[in-house]
Amino acid sequence: MVQSDRIDGKDKTMQPPKNMTAIIDRKRYNTATATLLCGDDHWDGQNFERRGTNQFLYRTPRGVYFFVNLTQWQGCSDHIEPCSEGEAINFFEFCQEQRVSYQEAFPQVNLEDA
Repeated sequence: MVQSDRIDGKDKTMQPPKNMTAIIDRKRYNTATATLLCGDDHWDGQNFERRGTNQFLYRTPRGVYFFVNLTQWQGCSDHIEPCSEGEAINFFEFCQEQRVSYQEAFPQVNLEDA
């Protein structure tokens, strides 16, 4: 994990590895070439970890969405998990730490007023 920015000696932002790669179903997912859209790494006054894990949403240059799942649990490993556009939208809408706007994250989605 790469961490930067500190609050009272504690890291302010936790980010996944800058170059995490996985090949799944003959497709390469790479954090170095994808855009980080959001993550559940919100500072709660004590830490960034949620139940010992964090999840980050990315979009590839081709518009494919995937999660990077980080864990502190023994016996579990960090991994990349492809997701559908619908799953990505649901995660993004409830995510506190958005790195880009909704339109930047989902340029193909037309928003309408309620």
